[in-house]
Amino acid sequence: MYPRRKLPIKISGGFWLLLGWFLLGNGWEMLAVILTAACIHEAGHWLVLRLLGAEVRFVSIGVLGAEMQMLPGSLSYGRELTAVLAGPAANLLCGTVLIACGTPWLPAAGAHFALAGFNLLPIRPLDGGRALQLAAMFLVGPEAGERIARWTGCYCALGLAVCLTAVMWRSGGSLWLLPPAAAALAAAVREAAGK
Repeated sequence: MYPRRKLPIKISGGFWLLLGWFLLGNGWEMLAVILTAACIHEAGHWLVLRLLGAEVRFVSIGVLGAEMQMLPGSLSYGRELTAVLAGPAANLLCGTVLIACGTPWLPAAGAHFALAGFNLLPIRPLDGGRALQLAAMFLVGPEAGERIARWTGCYCALGLAVCLTAVMWRSGGSLWLLPPAAAALAAAVREAAGK
């Protein structure tokens, strides 16, 4: 095991903006439900990384969620894929348990399922984008796998930005969707540029 040390956490300004907009539009109760689901999601990643012996160097939190950085090459493709999918799996498990608990817990279950589904989109830095990259690199090699992940992520991020913009337009301005739409567009541009 690694010696205990303080884990650096970087939080973007866009995250705080999204948090504020979500709070204004949906209230603190729904914000607490979403943040709890997000914490369980990240705990799933962290727990599996620790079980696999990987050291998390820092956590960055942005508009599209949190990302844990570890030492490059510290895990095989399969082990890293397990850690990547642990977050959505934790949400799916919690959502299933909450549904079994009955009607009062359905909004919380929905938050867990929505978070798992969103994170499985094949857009980096989301879990689905990293999972696609790892699987493709394992199957066809690092260079071809990177190209597959980059172009799939580019088109999916562009599609997500368009969908979020359409929802904002049709709902009369759900502004809490603006930061994720902008982040998805930025992800599409970043992937198209190969950065």
